[in-house]
Amino acid sequence: MQRRFGFLGLHQSLKSSTLYQTTMDSWSSPDPYQKSASMLVPVKYKCSGGRRPKKKIYHRVHELDKVMDLRKKPSLILQLKSIIQSQKHQSLLLRDLEKEVGFVQKWNFMAVIEKYPSIFHVGGGNRAPPYVKLTGKAEKVAREEAEAKELMEPILVKNLRKLLMMSVDCRLPLEKIEFIESELGLPDDFEKSLIPKYPEYFSVKDFNGKAYLHLENWDSSLAVTAREERLALEGILASDGLSKKVRISKDGNYQGPYAFKMNFPAGFRPNVGYLEQLQRWQKMEVPSPYLNARRFEIADPKARKRVVAVLHELLSLTMEKRMTSAQLDLFHSEYLLPSKLLLCLIKHHGIFYITNKGARSTVFLKEAYDGSNLIEKCPMLLFDSKFVALSGRGEITSCNDMPSSKIVS
Repeated sequence: MQRRFGFLGLHQSLKSSTLYQTTMDSWSSPDPYQKSASMLVPVKYKCSGGRRPKKKIYHRVHELDKVMDLRKKPSLILQLKSIIQSQKHQSLLLRDLEKEVGFVQKWNFMAVIEKYPSIFHVGGGNRAPPYVKLTGKAEKVAREEAEAKELMEPILVKNLRKLLMMSVDCRLPLEKIEFIESELGLPDDFEKSLIPKYPEYFSVKDFNGKAYLHLENWDSSLAVTAREERLALEGILASDGLSKKVRISKDGNYQGPYAFKMNFPAGFRPNVGYLEQLQRWQKMEVPSPYLNARRFEIADPKARKRVVAVLHELLSLTMEKRMTSAQLDLFHSEYLLPSKLLLCLIKHHGIFYITNKGARSTVFLKEAYDGSNLIEKCPMLLFDSKFVALSGRGEITSCNDMPSSKIVS
């Protein structure tokens, strides 16, 4: 618990101030910060003569900050849709809205109902109490959700198996999976509706007084990371980069079997020394996150690179390739993540991005986004986009108009 509060405490300082008190000496990766009009990060150095500590900069990515704002209204629309559909007569009395969402949120939903008459129809009057239901057009689109859920099920089963395969004991507490179920796309009742359908893959057992989801069978074909799948599509084989010398580009990307895709923020100008260190790190062998973490010493540089691979794969398994810092922090023991997890994310700012927009700080996998747009969308996200597009919101891309997005299956 002390470790968790320390990590969350650092995030509280991020939300209240732009300054981080960090110690970067414990990580053997290049210095990824230079001066820019962005978040200042004071770093402790071993120095003499009473010099002031240098200030390093955490560069903002405004397109990813914008993602959090763009999701606010769609989230309310989709939540209200689900509430209406859960009612016996597919309509909700407005006087009961407060019971469903609380007094404060009630007014946000009332504003959504008023703003989007193309989705929500308000009826009643005279002696009949006012109610809200979906319009005919919205009901027609909503019926497509069943097909999206059917397409999602094999994806969810595969991702849940991969999630268990990465853990050191091939098991995870159910309460922790429930904490990230919406990010994974799991239904609220997945323990009853999904798990019992696949006894050959999953079982629920008690361990130390807690319910755990156990992996029943290991499948080597699933022990392939999203990074490796991308390299395979790009035609980069295991021998590439070993038989010939490959130069690293100024954007930090390296054509090799152990490299991660880099996406530096605008304004960041790496020097030659930084690029040389980054090339050495990119060429270093990366242990698979599906290998048991107990095999590696924490001080081993390869083990540290493995941590980056685990975080990369965890985010890749989510629908929107992002999780809150609290959700990542929750899996310290199951994936043997370092106590200074936040510093790891900050140091590898070409791969991950932390935003303090919204109620909680959120970690993005940068390569999954083109500006503010998610590149690959699963069937459930495609359905959500199509339903929200009924509101006429320009920033929401519909299922039938997605030239830049790919469907994940």
